[in-house]
Amino acid sequence: MDVEQSFVIVGCRLAAMVPEAEPLLPDAAVVVADGRIGWSGRQEDLPEAFAHLERRPVHGRLVTPALIDCHTHLVHGGHRAAEWEARLRGDDYAAIARRGGGILSTVAATRAADEDALVASALRRLDALLADGVATVEVKSGYGLDRETELRMLRAARRLERERTVTVRTTFLGAHAVPPTHAHRPMDYIAEIAVPALRAAHAEGLADAVDGFCEGIAFGPAEIARLFAEARALGLPVKLHAEQLSHTGGARLAAAHGALSADHLEHATEEDAEAMARAGTVAVLLPGAAFTLRETKAPPVEAFRARGVPMAVATDCNPGSSPLASLRLAMTMACTLWGLSAEEALAGATCHAARALGLSDRGAVAPGLRADLAIWDAEEPAELPYRMGQPLLHGRIVGGVPC
Repeated sequence: MDVEQSFVIVGCRLAAMVPEAEPLLPDAAVVVADGRIGWSGRQEDLPEAFAHLERRPVHGRLVTPALIDCHTHLVHGGHRAAEWEARLRGDDYAAIARRGGGILSTVAATRAADEDALVASALRRLDALLADGVATVEVKSGYGLDRETELRMLRAARRLERERTVTVRTTFLGAHAVPPTHAHRPMDYIAEIAVPALRAAHAEGLADAVDGFCEGIAFGPAEIARLFAEARALGLPVKLHAEQLSHTGGARLAAAHGALSADHLEHATEEDAEAMARAGTVAVLLPGAAFTLRETKAPPVEAFRARGVPMAVATDCNPGSSPLASLRLAMTMACTLWGLSAEEALAGATCHAARALGLSDRGAVAPGLRADLAIWDAEEPAELPYRMGQPLLHGRIVGGVPC
């Protein structure tokens, strides 16, 4: 063991997010050893093997796993404040999209931006997430809808990891909207544009997963199934925007393909929850989008609970339906709008979010896991969603390195 890279956090209140552990352990200690969790538990029980390590007191502060934002669109050009104002006047999201606004307006701005500009604008949003205790973030493409721009977005997303202390997981979202060049020909778009772009992204090592938007204003189950077949052939996991604005069968399609997650789910049913439970598919709740679009229908949270479907919580940070760069506020919304408990919200932004990304090495404080930790100026986990807009982060430890 390299002593210089190992230390013990002492005097903390620990929310380990481990099923068998106490929800909150006072007077706790956490051993950080060479980038991993070496041990955690009551400080008085610290094993003798770690007694020689440097002790770093946190004076009763709360320690949790660092947060994980498992659904974002951080990389894009422009903004859509005018569309937000139009919705305030009564326009709805689908109508704006049919007029050429929505995703397609961001496509135009993103195509016009070079890679450096995309990175610079994304870093501003990423910095807000890091200040909220995030250490892992998923970033999607999907505002290119052509090979060149989709790849540029993914390259920009990869660069974020080199610019900041954070893990970035990239998701190919070439099936985000049907561009005007393929109007009324969504399957041709999948075959002619999305699949070749996915193959190019995979060849360049730019995609960790594949996503699509299954909705009446985007792609149907048949087109998504074609894309998922290509993902399977390339050995890439899949996830899906499903049942956001209407019920299309997307959640069950995702489950049938063994998807890591189905996301949004405001119009999902108990039958969808049953299918997701059987498949082990995580339900990713995105309350920022529902709030912005003034959606009155809520995901079937009780059905997910009853069937043991893990519920993750994410920002969906994007320029149109969820210009939200605070995962803690997303947790607040999940509690206040949709009835999650504070403990469920924290699990949604840690252990369940890790599962939604297929990451088994983080999201909890347990021996052997990656030492991604957040130290908070708080006494208990409920304060994280409760104290809206109040900065609570005292510090992050990412891969065992304080930052």
